[in-house]
Amino acid sequence: MEQGARCLGRALPAQPCHPAETVTELNHCYREQNLPVTDGSRELHSLCAQLEFLLQFDLKEKKSFFGQRKDYWDFLCQGLARRRQEHEGIRFVTSLDKLKTPVGKGRAFLRYCLVHRQLAESLQLCLLDPESLCEWYYARSPFLSPQCRAEILGSLYELDCVTFHLALCRDDLDTAWPMFSE
Repeated sequence: MEQGARCLGRALPAQPCHPAETVTELNHCYREQNLPVTDGSRELHSLCAQLEFLLQFDLKEKKSFFGQRKDYWDFLCQGLARRRQEHEGIRFVTSLDKLKTPVGKGRAFLRYCLVHRQLAESLQLCLLDPESLCEWYYARSPFLSPQCRAEILGSLYELDCVTFHLALCRDDLDTAWPMFSE
């Protein structure tokens, strides 16, 4: 799916809506091959890039107390904390000493959630609070549209039936998503 994704049949230039086509392709390949999805999957690479683009799209620029730019990792941490959810994925990622950037930690969290079949549920918990969404995202974010948000989450829930075998302790996530390493 291109970055100018489709939402409810209308083109939204340069605005992502949801990775439904990629999820469908990934599900199809998983069922067809009857093997877990690994870092060698083209569909996985596409899905991860789309998820990151969605989570960063129209994200307000925020800085930490020490001046480091906040990213979607910080949004996810805050969203889960506000729901009083002690998330094992957050605990796991914060234990990875080699990851230094919020982007790297966000990538590790998304991978953790895919492996543990928690991606849609974890994102849904973060997206429940409209005040928090407005605090973190500008108006063009698809997360601020209830219809697009429901479509995104609906497609991500389809991943709960897919098995992912991904290395979770990777120190290269600060710089890029893993590329075709099996």
